Amino acid sequence: IDGFKVLHQIRLFSNVPIIILTVRDQKLDIARGLELGADDYLAKPFDHIEFLARVKAVLRRSGMAEFGRVEPLQSGNLWIDFSAHQVRLNGEVVKLSPIEYSLLSYLATNAGRVLTHRTLLEKVWGAEYTDATDYLKVYIQRLRVKLRDNPHAPELILNERGVGYKLAKPS
Repeated sequence: IDGFKVLHQIRLFSNVPIIILTVRDQKLDIARGLELGADDYLAKPFDHIEFLARVKAVLRRSGMAEFGRVEPLQSGNLWIDFSAHQVRLNGEVVKLSPIEYSLLSYLATNAGRVLTHRTLLEKVWGAEYTDATDYLKVYIQRLRVKLRDNPHAPELILNERGVGYKLAKPS
């Protein structure tokens, strides 16, 4: 199928970084690709050095270190190894469901920033769930229990009433 349709379909369920490599070099095609959610657009023929620089830039902007390597995050007794998909609390492995891990990971990569309910729902569950705040509340509660973060006086996953949540800034 057409590359623009592929891009549209991918954006329905994922925010993975995408660079379009194509022979289409018209300004209208470039604008369309970027508007549909591409992170960059490169028309053939292209220089391999420029291509690698663009890949690195897209990874950097997406919050990933070069070629997808991300440094572990430590916040108090919480330790998250993004490369290994592993979470530890006081040195012990915390078993999380894929959704719980995705939610914690997204909060962690944006530590210290308030993320709206809508943003969290879209990034973790997908665009079709942006109004399902009950899902978010349930999973935040589950994470707080697993991370021993007192729901009545949380110190790790903080609530910004009526707006969203944030992970406390790493120490």
